[in-house]
Amino acid sequence: MRLGLVALLVGAAMALPAQAGDSNGNFQVKLGATGVWTDDDTKSFTALGGANLIPGGNYATTTDNAIPSLTLTYYLNNNLAVELFCCFDRVGVDAHGPAVGALGEVASTWIFPPILTLQYHFDGLGPIKPYVGVGAEWVHYFDSKSKIDGYSVDFDDSFGFALQAGVDYDLGQGWSLGVDVKKVWEDTKVTWTNTGTGTLGPNVIAKHDIDPLFVTANLGYRFNLSDLFGSRQVEPLK
Repeated sequence: MRLGLVALLVGAAMALPAQAGDSNGNFQVKLGATGVWTDDDTKSFTALGGANLIPGGNYATTTDNAIPSLTLTYYLNNNLAVELFCCFDRVGVDAHGPAVGALGEVASTWIFPPILTLQYHFDGLGPIKPYVGVGAEWVHYFDSKSKIDGYSVDFDDSFGFALQAGVDYDLGQGWSLGVDVKKVWEDTKVTWTNTGTGTLGPNVIAKHDIDPLFVTANLGYRFNLSDLFGSRQVEPLK
């Protein structure tokens, strides 16, 4: 799966218009390597058909990962831009704590977590181009698998508030190197459903804060969208 994603990103880079780079163009593509760290906090945990067990106890942790990523940015003018960041990732969930013991990995799932932000880009600093952004993330979970015998598992899709800061260094002719940091506050509900042979009761439900931090190093290429449809005279952004 990840090899396919890398091939997709490389293909996207090769499809960029040849010799059309413009450091002031209205569109930018970034290919990146992203580290994802989660700040886990289990808000509630229900098992054995009982009430919540020690609300706020950290019964689960999600795995930290390094993944390839793709970012698309459309510049409204020199300062304002809209960015769409995305990737795919496989996440494992490990269970532990005084009430459940150390169970190891109890579930895994693939996620599609696009983040949409509105950015403000600072100018007047030469090739150094810092920016900040605010937006939201939507996480879609799919191909989820339970590691607890006798139970299936389901993750609720989730939304979260996102803040962003980053900087690009202009290499000329549309190329840039950049570092980007995004912090998202979000939670999800994970439900293990008894398939007939489970021993922990009719279902097991965890409400869990994930609050991921995304740190990305990227290679960017900026150009004018009109160059994709033939050579046309384009006025610079104002």
